Parts: sequence; C-alpha cells; structure tokens
Amino acid sequence: MTQIENIVSIYGADTIFILGKGASADLVAPEVYAGSLVISINDAERIAPADICIFHEAWVVPALKENGYKSRLYITSVENFSPAGRQVLNVPYVPLTQESSELLMQRFMGDGFVIEDLLFLTAIKISKIIADIKKRTQAVYLVGFDFDSSVGYSRSIDKDFAPRVEGGRSVRICIQEHYFISALYFLRHGRLLVNHVGDKVFSSITAKELNGSARVLSSEGAQNRVAVVAELTTNHFGDRLRLERMIRASKAGGADFIKLQKRDVENFYTKEQLASAYISPFGRTFADYRHALELSKDDFEFVDGLCRELGIRWFASVLDEASFRFMQDIGLEMLKLPSTISEHRDYLSYVAKNYTGSIVLSTGMTDATYEEFIITTFDKCDSLYLLQCNSAYPTPPEDCNIAVVRHYYDLSRQDSRIVPGYSSHDFGWKASVLAVAAGARMVEKHVKLGKTEWAHFDAVAVDLTTPEFKEYVDHIREAEMLLGSGLKAVNASEQHKYLKRR
Repeated sequence: MTQIENIVSIYGADTIFILGKGASADLVAPEVYAGSLVISINDAERIAPADICIFHEAWVVPALKENGYKSRLYITSVENFSPAGRQVLNVPYVPLTQESSELLMQRFMGDGFVIEDLLFLTAIKISKIIADIKKRTQAVYLVGFDFDSSVGYSRSIDKDFAPRVEGGRSVRICIQEHYFISALYFLRHGRLLVNHVGDKVFSSITAKELNGSARVLSSEGAQNRVAVVAELTTNHFGDRLRLERMIRASKAGGADFIKLQKRDVENFYTKEQLASAYISPFGRTFADYRHALELSKDDFEFVDGLCRELGIRWFASVLDEASFRFMQDIGLEMLKLPSTISEHRDYLSYVAKNYTGSIVLSTGMTDATYEEFIITTFDKCDSLYLLQCNSAYPTPPEDCNIAVVRHYYDLSRQDSRIVPGYSSHDFGWKASVLAVAAGARMVEKHVKLGKTEWAHFDAVAVDLTTPEFKEYVDHIREAEMLLGSGLKAVNASEQHKYLKRR
C-alpha cells in the first residue's frame, strides 16, 4: 500500500470524496474537490480529476485512455494495464455471487484488500486505510451515487463505454443501496464519517449544502486575508512528482501561494564554489547539486497549470538577470528578490526599470539604508511587499524583531504600494502570529517533504508530510480572527448588564 501512503502524504485536509457517475454529480461545484483526496469509480475521473481510480472491467480502459488518464494511482484487476507516467496497483477482484456476498461485509471490515464488485465499498475500504495511515477521523463524501436507474449519468459522460446489459439494472442498483446502508451501520463507531450527498432518506447533505460549505471555507473575505506563502525553495530537488506533491500538500494545508526559485547556476556562483565538494544524491560537487535543483521552462509551465487547477497562486525568487529574462518569458504576476541578493544593486536596479508588477523583498542582512534604496528605486511597481526577515537558519528568538513589521505597516499608511509582511526563519508559529498582530499582510514559511541530510534550510522547514503546516496556517487564521477589523463597534455578543433608567 506504499502508493496509497504516498498520495495520503500530499494532503493535510481530512476530507475524502468518492466520485460516482450519477447525474447528481453535476450539482456539485468543481472547487468543492480542491484540497481533498478524490477516489473515482470506473471512468468517473471524466467528471473531475482524481487521485485514485478503481475498476475491474476491461471496458473502462478505453474510457480512461480517451480522457487522458486523470488519476495518480489506478487500482485494478485488469492485466497488462500500464498507462505511461501513472502508478498501477494490481489487486484481486471478487465478483458478486451468492457465495461471495455472504462474506462481503466480513471482507469489508477485515484486514484483507480486494476489489469488490460493488466498487464504492472498495473505495470506502481505501478510505479506512487512509484513516489508519493518518491516525485520525476522515470525512468521506459520496458524490454521484444516485441509487436510481432512471436518472442516468453525469453530463460529463458524453460517451458511454460500458456495454449495454438488458434488464437487471434496477435490481443491481437496489443491491448497491442495500449494501451502502449496511456499510453505514458497520462504520458507525469507526474513524470514518461517511456522508451520502443527495436527497435520499439516508443522505447526510445535499449538493447545494456541500457547495455552500465550500464557499464558507473560501469565504468572500479571503481576498483580504493575510497571504500565507509556502516557501518550497528547491526542496523539490528537481523531481516533478515531488514538486507536485509539495504543491498539492501546500494547497491542502491552506497556503495562498507557493514560492519557487530560479538562478543561472554557472554565473551566479564562482567556479571555486561550483567545484567545491558537496555530498548529495546528484553527485559529489556543489555544481552537481545546484544544477539538479533547477526547474526548466516546461517545469514552470507545469507548475502554472497545476496551480490554476488547484486554485493556488505561485511566484518565484529570481536571483540574477538571466533568470529574470527567463521568468519574463514565462510571465509572472509577482516575483521575489530575496535577502541573499540585497547587495546586488545593479541587478535590483535593472529589475526596477524593467518590471512593473508586484515585488516581494525579504530584508534579511539589511538596514534602513536598504529600505530607502528599495522604496526610491522601485517606483514603478504595482505593490512592494516588505518582509521583515533575519537570514539566520534558524533565527534566534531575540533576532526576530517583529517590531519592524509594525514599522513597515506605518510606511504602508503613507505609501499605498507598500505591503508589510514577515518571512519566517524561526521555529514554529509564534513569531508569525505576532507579525500578523503587528500588521503583516503576507507571511512566508519554509516547507519540505520529509527529512533529508543534505538539503538547504532543512532544519527550519515545516514537513508537509505532517499536520504541522496546516497547524501553522490555522494559527495565522486564528490570529486574524482575534485581531478583528480595527473598527470599534458594539457586537451582537455584548449585553448591557446595567441599563440606564429613563
């Protein structure tokens, strides 16, 4: 089950969607699935991209192929199924017969794993496995399971690859409904909260209510909230699959942006630096290591497409002129000039002359003279994010100097282009929460995927395979709530104990 564990590690959210092909699936907004693990049945991935697809019949293969294989992992009993670039887990299939049906719920609640004829039971079994991996309760929503032969399929299923079987469909659907209700009974004390989305007697929530809850989670005020940046740096190690997992996990954890890096390795470092010894899986020199970490134009275009699909934004630290021109060709709504190049004044002035979008600047290793240089030089940019930062990894508590954020906030009152923020190189969430209270509108936190012994920033980075990043974001959101609007008013929660008598 390693493949399932790898997918589970991407998601911080404890929500799973099991997607069927029923017409009611059209009532659920696509953004509902964002940030949650999706398991599709047969060719339901034609409705929405999934993480895991389960099937056992051969007719599903051409349907998946025509759609372009939208799942990360395929669990199937079909032999010789091996789509390029996708993982496959072959599992035995148990057809529904009188003999096998007697033991069906026993298999369902047991430790073994097979593909049942009733695929949604297999999907729920996978959800149980996920709950055990995470060691916490998972909310499971069944979408597109109408249990009604008369309603047909989702509009996304414009071509039905399934063979037509005369008669018996109503009986089979009745059996499915019976076993679903049985599953609810057997799971009532476990780690799964199974919800049928629909208008059946046993439905927990309607599609309209589900859409509404998703809108609450991404409320109208989200545009004005503190922007949380998951700073990936180069912890993807040039591996696109690892990169994708980090982006998905950052989104699931609640990040508004992910941030990458771009540099021209041969010209950014000296020959002596590149030739120096550096132990990594990519070779024995620092040059081997740095070249392996750089993303190509195709990689950045992949990032752009994935972020658009997930509803998360991205930008990059751009460290030199060649990289700046490279990123201009790709197109960025925002770029960062990090503390490491604060002394590269010629390059900074070049960017100021040739870029009018939003600029993010960390101010580690700088003082008030750098602040004056930045505000004066970057007079054409739309927004100028000034992020208080200390460049030690990790930053000692006495050097966080959160009061600088308040200074940047005061500057923003004088110059509307300035946006105060904080780039966290300290452990935990406390300094970031204080930064929010001081006026930060952007906070940045380094992230990683698991532990390595050779990566940069590994000590201070938050591990996306744990709940730690989501907890960090939750603390930021709680701080925003506690901070409030700044407008003094009488709240609905307040009651006068002693009213003045007239």
